[in-house]
Amino acid sequence: MRIVPALLPKSAKPLEGGRYPFGIASLDAALGGGLARGRIHEVYAAEGDDLASAAGFAVGVATGMTDSKGTVLWLRVQRSARQGGVLQAHGWAELGGAAGQGLVAVVPDTKALLRAGVDALRCAALGAVIVEGLGAMRELDLTASRRLALAAEKSGVPLLLLRHDATPVPSAAQTRWQVAAAPSHSLPGNAPGGPTFDVTLLRQRSGPCGLDWRLEWDRDRRMFCEAALSGAVVSTPAHRPAADTGGGGCQNDKRAA
Repeated sequence: MRIVPALLPKSAKPLEGGRYPFGIASLDAALGGGLARGRIHEVYAAEGDDLASAAGFAVGVATGMTDSKGTVLWLRVQRSARQGGVLQAHGWAELGGAAGQGLVAVVPDTKALLRAGVDALRCAALGAVIVEGLGAMRELDLTASRRLALAAEKSGVPLLLLRHDATPVPSAAQTRWQVAAAPSHSLPGNAPGGPTFDVTLLRQRSGPCGLDWRLEWDRDRRMFCEAALSGAVVSTPAHRPAADTGGGGCQNDKRAA
């Protein structure tokens, strides 16, 4: 499957500015002002049970980086749809997504997924692209990663590369995150609280990494806030090691890792 330009939105324009600030001082400072647009940002589920949380975090970031007229395109393979479930309209709305601003495309295999990802990133009208990969994805080698990075850089459209059941490998990503589910704080009347995530910045090009935050998603403001009682930035939890086989880890170099 190829993404046909005529089927993609034409009225929207990418947001101005080169970064998406989370609005959390310590997090934005670590990122040099916020998450860079026009770059690849990898999001790994910490464990198998954290897939939904990793997907929710990716969707939150994508919708936050998209203006009121922009569209988020989520690309996934058929096997991911069978194993990871399907994003429903109600769930999309609960994460702050507006009606008609989310597109999901399902392709047969990883090769088609990567081709569709490059095609989608060439459309500057998109607010963000999510590419969901399952397993090792051997086709996503350094060459394929750089091809995606070049397309994102040229259009200014950010790519959230959602990975589950996978180990980090060398790539052209700007940042690499690990996401796990965290307990939310109930609202008045014992109503369910907002989606809450334990996130670790595993790697960042030319910047600090190995830092943790507990974030809560505010669907009304379409932004994250620091969850109550989360405390200051701390080191990676011992039971969730920041596994990073990407050749460089926290070394602030410019090599692909």
